[in-house]
This record gives sequence, structure tokens and C-alpha cells, in this order.
Amino acid sequence: MLFKPFSFLVFLLMLVLSCQSSVSVSSEQEAEMQALLKWKRSLTDQSQSLLSSWRYGPEKTSSEAASSCSWLGISCNDFGSVVQINLTYVELQGTLDEFNFSALSNLSSLDLHYNALTGKIPPEISNLSKLSILNLGYNKFHGQIPKEIGNMTNLNVLIFSNNFLIGSIPDTVWNLTNLYKLNLGSNHLVGSISPELGKLRSLVELRLYLNNLTGPIPSSIGDLTSLKVLSVYGNQLSGPLPHEFNKLTNLTLIFFSNNSISGLLPENICQGGILEDFCASDNRFAGTVPKGLKNCTSLTRLRLDRNNLTGNISEDFGVYPKLDYVDLSYNNFVGEVSADWGKCQLLTSLKLSNNFITGVIPPELADSSILHFIDLSSNKLEGIIPSELGKLKSLFNLTLSKNNLSGSIPPELGMLPELAFLDLAANNLSGRIPKQLGDCSKMLYLKLSNNNFLGGIPVELGKLVSLQVELDLSRNSFSGEIPWQLGDMVKLEKLDISHNQLSGSIPSTFEQMQSLRLIDLSYNRLEGPIPDSKAFREAPSGAFTHNKGLCGNNTGLKICPSPSNNDNGGSSSLILILLPLSAASLILVIFLGIFCILHKKRRDKISNKLVNSQNQNLFKVWSYDGKLVYADIKVATEGFNAKYCIGVGGHGSVYKAKLSTGQVVAVKKLHPFLCSKLEDRKTFETEIQALSKIRHRNIVKLHGFCLHEQQSFLVYEYLEKGSLAKILSKDEEAREFNWFRRINVVKGIVNAIFYMHHDCSPSIVHRDISSNNILLDGNYEARVSDFGTARLMENDSSNWTGLAGTYGYIAPELAYTMKVTGKCDVYSFGVVTLEIIMGHYPGELIGSPSSFSTSSSTLSLSELNANSKMQLKDLFDKRLEIPEPELADELVTITKLAFSCINSNPKLRPTMQQVSQEFSTRRLHVPQALHTVALKEVLDFDIQVEED
Repeated sequence: MLFKPFSFLVFLLMLVLSCQSSVSVSSEQEAEMQALLKWKRSLTDQSQSLLSSWRYGPEKTSSEAASSCSWLGISCNDFGSVVQINLTYVELQGTLDEFNFSALSNLSSLDLHYNALTGKIPPEISNLSKLSILNLGYNKFHGQIPKEIGNMTNLNVLIFSNNFLIGSIPDTVWNLTNLYKLNLGSNHLVGSISPELGKLRSLVELRLYLNNLTGPIPSSIGDLTSLKVLSVYGNQLSGPLPHEFNKLTNLTLIFFSNNSISGLLPENICQGGILEDFCASDNRFAGTVPKGLKNCTSLTRLRLDRNNLTGNISEDFGVYPKLDYVDLSYNNFVGEVSADWGKCQLLTSLKLSNNFITGVIPPELADSSILHFIDLSSNKLEGIIPSELGKLKSLFNLTLSKNNLSGSIPPELGMLPELAFLDLAANNLSGRIPKQLGDCSKMLYLKLSNNNFLGGIPVELGKLVSLQVELDLSRNSFSGEIPWQLGDMVKLEKLDISHNQLSGSIPSTFEQMQSLRLIDLSYNRLEGPIPDSKAFREAPSGAFTHNKGLCGNNTGLKICPSPSNNDNGGSSSLILILLPLSAASLILVIFLGIFCILHKKRRDKISNKLVNSQNQNLFKVWSYDGKLVYADIKVATEGFNAKYCIGVGGHGSVYKAKLSTGQVVAVKKLHPFLCSKLEDRKTFETEIQALSKIRHRNIVKLHGFCLHEQQSFLVYEYLEKGSLAKILSKDEEAREFNWFRRINVVKGIVNAIFYMHHDCSPSIVHRDISSNNILLDGNYEARVSDFGTARLMENDSSNWTGLAGTYGYIAPELAYTMKVTGKCDVYSFGVVTLEIIMGHYPGELIGSPSSFSTSSSTLSLSELNANSKMQLKDLFDKRLEIPEPELADELVTITKLAFSCINSNPKLRPTMQQVSQEFSTRRLHVPQALHTVALKEVLDFDIQVEED
């Protein structure tokens, strides 16, 4: 009988203890919630709205109020205590100053990477004694790494990369012996790597890249035998690699590039047979290549360029079935180009320039069928250029300059559909230039100088309408006249045909080459007037010296004599010639007009889409009162006379035409030699297809078109102010183009691209947003034009393409990936926006558009941030006054947006939807006077980014 009361007492005691335990847990949860909410309140208003699920109070139900486990980014254990905080890519803004770390004693993972958090990393973070993962990468933290981090001995992962941290790496970090991943890359850390590094024996990844670390790599690194990834590129490390480095047999990724490391390469490199990426470029390594590299079949990327390496290049390297990229340039290698490179079936880039390589170019290179970059320049190669290279249909760049190559250029090179850069300069090549080169429609750069080419310059080269960076035919033996067809290279910026035997006059068609900046026609036999264009007027006198008798509007030349009025015989002859020509032109006009009518049925489907029932003008239908539209345009432009030409592009010339109805239109006429090419007809039809889908106030209106094998054209609305590029190039017009107007133009471009990307179905990617393709009406309202390269985006993600667009505005990733996304237009928009702000092409920020390199030269935002002395006003067009206060905030927003859009990583660029939202929902505000604002302050503002 005594047992039952005793059992009851035991039961009550257990119940009390249970209640006390419950109260204890509840109190701990309460403290955690209050700590998180306190930190939330310290963030910006926008960040607090992003954490809207973080609520606790009367508005919550009792069940919801009992736990924070349902909040965004919060994970709990079985007892309801917070153990993980994962708030990545949320774009939080604020600091960690109000974060009560002590209240979250059970936290094992804190991951806040890819946000916009600022301030210093608080020493109190070390109170998270159970933390195993701490990731604060890709934020804006500054100051030093707190030494208290060394107390967090349970850490397995420590990531502080891509911030603005300074000072040295605290010695206490080397006490974190449980670490298997340490990433402090892309900061401003200084000092040396401590020998205490060897204590981190569990380390699998060590990333210290892009800092200012100095001194040697310590020998204790040999104790990190589990290490798989070592990345220390972009520092100032020096001295030889320690012998102990050879103990690291598990390495898969090694990045030494851009340091001053000397001595020999690791002797036992790839001993484990798993090395994938070895980059040691831009150092001072010497000696021969380790034997381990020859048989390292796991390699996917190898960069040893810009060192002092020696050895026989044909014996020291083998066959690599997984290799994608190899660069051995700027060393002291001898030997020959091995045919084994052709057995590397995945190889896309082969760079062996600036060595002492001899022998011939092996035709077997063509067996590596996806090669897109070959650079064998500045060696001692002999023999011919193998015709087999014409099989490399993906070849983008072929650079063989500064060798001893002989023979002629294989016509097969003209069969390379993607070839954009061809440099064969400074060889012993001879013969005639094959006319097939004119079929390389994507050519941007052609350099054939310092050879022994003879004969005339092929007229077919005039078909290279994409040629933009340079055409250099200098120092050869070309004779005859300069083909007038070269004037169709309207994008060309640099032309050098000096030191030849060219005769006759400079073609008048050169006047339409409005992009020309540099010319050299010296040392020829040219005579007559020079073209009346800016490039010729402003060229140095040396560009015309040693010719037969050039004259014209240039300080180094004589004024041309006035034409004689007494040559009646000549006038009579001219009349006799012109009369039959006029008759022939009339017949041609009638014939082409009839052709357009005969093809009316075939075009009706497209034409009907173009008809605007509200637009009662000549182009509602293609025949108006029996009169042919073609004939009307022909008359209005006097047979497309050059005096009516208001612009020239890669595919056509634009004319201003006042029709018989009084309507003024712009007529884009396809270059005659392009009319019959299937690819260019498709380009023409693409522009019609794209514009037939578009009705937007900031996109040029298409009134009609005529598609014909001999002559095709589009008819647009006429924009009085012309192109943005033209306005910015003329001081008086640029001053009229004030800040208010410039801001509205940027907004108009945003509206147009947003509409194409997000309101059209399927969406349209323009691919050639540039200042030449932004037109302005009389009120400075912007219109996006020239849709010849536009792509209608499909939903199957198969939107791959060749390189298209205006060089200097093309997104850097397109040079290699060739995949079209909306981020391509975003990049171009960023360039154009900076051009509007600065008043000229922003070459000092993103590299000259004439730069030969296809790699991105875009200045990273971290580099610009580091330049704290640069003022925002230094970017502004000097022809205008500093903007008024009421416009300042908008210009700050525009500037920040522009820089976010030119990020070399497309994933970090905003979409046009986000750009549009930034304009419509908020303004970045700098409280002080605009002329005192540092560019760094503007770049520190946040722009939301998400992937497509």
C-alpha cells in the first residue's frame, strides 16, 4: 500500500522536471527570436521587407509565435533551436553590429554570402562556439579579420572572399585545425603566408587569390597532404617553390598565375594522375617542364605562358584527351609544333607564340576539329600554311605573324565561317590574296602586312563589311588602283595600305567610312583629291607622303585646283555618256518596281503585319494610285544619290527621302553585293520579322519594305537628330544635348530593351545596341534601330549564334560561348549609357574598341572601388556644366546601373527588368554636393542581380 503513493510522488517529480525543461527550451527559443529580430531591425527597409516572414508578436498565431523555424533561411534542430542560417543571394543591406551572436549558442552554420552587408566583422562572432560553417563571402565587409576567429575551433569551412578586408592574416587562423576549406581570396590582405599554415592538416581547399600577399610559399605547405585545390594567383609571392611541395599528390587545381615565383616547376606534378587545371602564367619559373606533365592525361587546362621555361616543345608534351586550353607563349621553348596537338580532340585554344619553335605547321592540327584559337606567332616557323586549316569550322582567331612562312594564302581559309581575326603579317608569303577571303563575313581584323603579296587588292575584300578593328595591307607589292568596294567597310577604324605601288585616286566611296580613325596611304603612287571626311582631314601629314600628287583639305597637302569650266568637249562627252545611263536607270527602275509587284503575293503575309490601320500614308499598301513606291523613292533620292545619304552601316546605307505625298522617311538600302547572298537576305528578313512584332514608342517604326535580288530596302520613320554617336561627336550638338535630355534618352533605351526582352513573345535580343543604332527625334526622344542581327529567343535554350554586333559593345562572353542571352544586350546598354554620361566611348574603363584582344578588358568593380581618388564628376562630359541638384540623384542611379551592366560576369549583371525597376522604384542619393562625390561611393550602392 505504501508503494502506490510513492509511485505517485515520483510521477509528480518527473512532471515538474519536464515542465522546467520545457520552460527552459521555450526561454532559449525566445532569446533566439529576439536576437534575430533585433538584427533584422538594424538592416535597411528594403532588407527588412525581404525578411517579411521574420515576425513575432500579436499578428502571429500562438503556434507560429512559438518558433522561428518557419522563417526564411532558418533551420532548427529537433528541440526547436536555431542551428542554421542560410540567407544567400538575398541582397541584404546593413551590418552585423546588432547581431547578438551569444543568443544563438547552438548555431552550426552561418551562410550570408552574396549579399551587400558592410561594416566590420565583429569579434563577437567567435561566441558561436559550435559553428562549423562560416561564409561571409561576396559582401562589402572592410577592416581586418578579427583575431578572435581563431577561437572557433569547430570550424570546417571559413570563407571571407570578395570583400574589402585589409591587414594581414591573423596568426590565430592557423589554430583552426579542423578546417577543410579556407577562402580569403579577392580582398586587400598583405603580409606573408605564415609557416604555421602546416598546422591545417585537414585542409582540402586553400584559396588566397587576388590579395597583396608577399614572400615565399612556406615549406610547411608540404604537410597539407589532403590538399586538392590551391589558388594563390594575383599576389606578389616570390622565391622558389619549396621542395616539400612535391608531397602534394592529391592536387586537382593549381593556380599560381600573376606572381613572381621563381625556380623550377614542381618535380612530381600530376603524380597522383588527377591534376585537371595547372595555371602558372606570369611568373619567373625557369628550367624544363616536369616529366609528369607529359603523361598527365587528366589535364583540362594548362597555362605556363610568360615564364622563362626551356626545353623541346615537341618532346616535353604529350596527348591530352581532356585538354581544352593550352598556352605556352612567351617562353624559350625550341623544337617543332607537334602533330600530337591534333589528337587533343577537345582542344579549343592552342597558343605557342613568342618562343623559338622551328619546322612547319603540321596539317594534323586540323584533326582537333573544335579549335577556335590558334596563335603560333613570333617563332621561326617555315613552309606553307596548310590548306587543311580550312576544315576548322569553329576557328575564330588564326595568328601566324612574325615567322618565316612562305607560299600563298590557302583559298580554303575563306571557307572558315567563324573567322574574325586573321594575322599573317611579317612572313615571306607571296602571290595574290585569294578572293575567297572576302567570304569571311564575320572578319573583324585582317593584317597581311610585311609580306611579298603582289597584284591588285581583290575587290572581294569590300564584302568584309564587319571588318572593324583594322585592315593592314602595308609593306607589300600591291599595284593598280584601290578598289572602290573597300569603301563599303563602313565599320573600319584603322586602314593601312602604305608602302605599296598603288596608283590612281583614292575612291570617293571612302567618304562613307565614317568610323575611320587612323589611316596611312604613304609611299604609293596615288594622286588627286583625298576624301572629305574627318579621318582624312585630321590625319597626320605623314599619312600621305611619298605619293604622286595628293591634294585636299589636310594641313600637309596642297589645296586641289578648281575644275576647269572651258572643257566643252568634255562636257559634251559627259552628256553623251549620261543620257544612255539615265535611260538604263529608268528601265532598271521600272523593272525592279514590276518585280516587287509580281512578288506582292509572296510578301502579303509579312506586309499585312506591317500595316497600321491608323496610319493613312503612302505605305499602307505598296501601290498608291497606281504609282510604284520603288519609283517614288528612286525619284526622291535621285537614284540613291550620295547627297541624300545620312548614314552607313554594315549591311546598308540610309537615305533621307521626301516623297511625293510630302512624307519624309528614312530608307535603308542593302548594299548591292549583299542582295543575292542567302545569309544577308536572312539578315534583312530578320529585321523585317523583328520589327513586324514591335510597336513601341522607343523603337523605330517600320513603314514598309521591298525585297529583291538586286536591290532591297526598308522604309522607316525619319528621325531628325540622327544617331546618338553623331550628336556626341560634335561639340555644338553635344552641348545642346543637356543632362535632362541625356537622362530621358537613357530611360527611352531602357524602355525599349525591357519591352523586347520581357513584353514580346518570343522575346527579342537585339545583339547590336550601340550609339550608332540609337536614333533621336526632334525632341530628343530615343529610338532603338537596326534589327538586322536581332534574335527571336526560343524556349529550348538553343540560342547559339556566331559573333555579331559592333566591336566594343559586344558582351565579352560572346567571343567564346556564342550563346545569346538578354545579358548580351544588358552589357551593350551599359557601354552606351557610360558613353552618354562621358560624352565619348568609355575606352579608359572597358578597353579600346580597337583592342586586338578578345578577352574581356572590362574594369572590375572591385578595381574601380579600389581607386578611391577617382571622382564621379571626372566621368561626366566636360562640355556640360555639373548637373543641377534635381538631376543629381538620377545621374548617380544611372552611373551605378551602367557599371553593374558591364560586369564581365553575365551572372552578376542585372536583367533589363531589374534595371527598369531601379529607375521606377528608387533613386540612389548622395547627400553631399555632386562635385565632391567619389566614384567609390556610387559603386558601393547596391543593385539587385539575379540570373536569367
